[in-house]
Amino acid sequence: MPIINKFIEVETKQGIHIHNITPQIETLISSTPIQNGQLLVFSRHTTAALAINEYEERLLEDIKVFLEKLAPASERYLHNDLHFRKNIPPDEPMNAHSHLMAMMLNNSEVIPIVDGKLGLGTYQSVLFFELDGPRKRTVFCQISGE
Repeated sequence: MPIINKFIEVETKQGIHIHNITPQIETLISSTPIQNGQLLVFSRHTTAALAINEYEERLLEDIKVFLEKLAPASERYLHNDLHFRKNIPPDEPMNAHSHLMAMMLNNSEVIPIVDGKLGLGTYQSVLFFELDGPRKRTVFCQISGE
């Protein structure tokens, strides 16, 4: 069974932004010989995440508000006491809230591939969550099957 590793790059903006990466994933799958199998999508970052949900403008705003309530940037977090931490880069952000939000979401998803297409439901999309941008992010995709 072949295993194909690919990457998707996402340029993000400041704060919480939700990107629909389904079209890029579909392009990756169509570039492979895999017709039936599975796709592993993996976020390679601790302040970014993945989810499968509906990509609808008003729902996306609801999700952002919900995440901000779960881990407000204005709260006091030990991770943000940079003067107590060791070996941190000079541009280290105060981003504990972003780490906490990422923990409430997923860092990976497994999606079936059926007849060369993603086995998603009618309103499902693969969503990439930027929680601490702006950054250049990388999503790892592993496609396997036959």
